[in-house]
Amino acid sequence: MIVTKRIDGKARAERLLAEVAGATAKLKVQIGAAPGLCAVLVGDNPASQVYVRNKGKAAVAAGIESFQETLPATASEGELLHLIAKLNADNRVDGILVQLPLPKHMDPQRVIDAIDPAKDVDGFHVQNVGQLWSGGLECALVPCTPYGCLLLLRDVVPSLGGAEAVVLGRSNIVGKPMAALLLSENCTVTLAHSKSRSLPDLLRRADILVAAVGRAEFVRGEWIKPGGVVIDVGINRVDAGEGKSKLVGDVAFAEAQGIAGAITPVPGGVGPMTIACLLRNTVIAASRRRGATEPIL
Repeated sequence: MIVTKRIDGKARAERLLAEVAGATAKLKVQIGAAPGLCAVLVGDNPASQVYVRNKGKAAVAAGIESFQETLPATASEGELLHLIAKLNADNRVDGILVQLPLPKHMDPQRVIDAIDPAKDVDGFHVQNVGQLWSGGLECALVPCTPYGCLLLLRDVVPSLGGAEAVVLGRSNIVGKPMAALLLSENCTVTLAHSKSRSLPDLLRRADILVAAVGRAEFVRGEWIKPGGVVIDVGINRVDAGEGKSKLVGDVAFAEAQGIAGAITPVPGGVGPMTIACLLRNTVIAASRRRGATEPIL
């Protein structure tokens, strides 16, 4: 039986955050100011409030100046676009993130594309997306969750080149940029989704499986290639009985034991990497905007 390695995303995120804090300290010496990150929250979604608060705490701990702008759920799209224009022009702000989801009367892509691409630390602006897919990684700000997944893979897989990778899920936030990043590492990439035929057979070919489909424990253990590396991006809350709930991923974690060579747990896997990579992007954005030496993170 294979001994399945548990990939510790929390420990890897702490290492990256320490590197970000060091890069921030050097940047302060070069430019005489701290990088600035502004989170924009529209409405009162409890999960979004917690996430934005955690981002702010992590930013401050890394030496990054943290700002927050809040609009009511009844705000118009025009009001949000006006706020973004103000932040684009604010030299204290190096990174802007608009917390998703937005109220239904707002067009998220129109809002994202209003952000200055040089301040788009989520990496969702069409210019950053285009640079990523055209191979311009040295210019793009890369989406945080996929880049965090890539860092975890680099730690586990000695050489990604030539590996057969399957990305399950084709969202603009995770699936598509993850495929682009794996292509940049010279993997052979299949982007699978809900309309893919013979999905279990597709997944069994994967030396690397990135599951980002948003369905609790959808991927069964028998669908995993023996010895394959599994990155589980899913965060799904399910009933744990007695009025309690628990978080599970998109992969049936217990079933994967003894089959996968390595797997990220949920929680404690990909999640911590997302915020760490957001702060990485903020320091890189600040360095580029201010003509300072760009850190290697």
